[in-house]
Amino acid sequence: MDGAGLSQRERAILAGIEEQLRTDLLLDRHLRTMRPGLPYTEAPGLLRGRLLAIGTGLAGAMTAVLLVMAASSSSPALIWAFAATWVLTLSGLGLLVCRWSRRLAAGQPDTDRPDGDAQD
Repeated sequence: MDGAGLSQRERAILAGIEEQLRTDLLLDRHLRTMRPGLPYTEAPGLLRGRLLAIGTGLAGAMTAVLLVMAASSSSPALIWAFAATWVLTLSGLGLLVCRWSRRLAAGQPDTDRPDGDAQD
């Protein structure tokens, strides 16, 4: 700030507001644990950060099933469905590799492991 600092009365009002905000435990926890790049509203519990991996795994399984069905029947609809799920699977894998490489470059531990330890 270029102007004068806060007066004693303004500091007292600000301290009162901060004290009232600290009584909100959920807000206090979110503010203390905020990390850059993460939105305020996240998926809760074990699914946080793993939705992309789960979706990519399901798309991969569906791709394998559609490949077998399309190869055995030669139906154009099944071939196109296989192609669409294949693109989704590759896109998900690409995003997962980008996430992994960003974490590796930043030196952050791999939080997708159940024990939370980074692999050396």
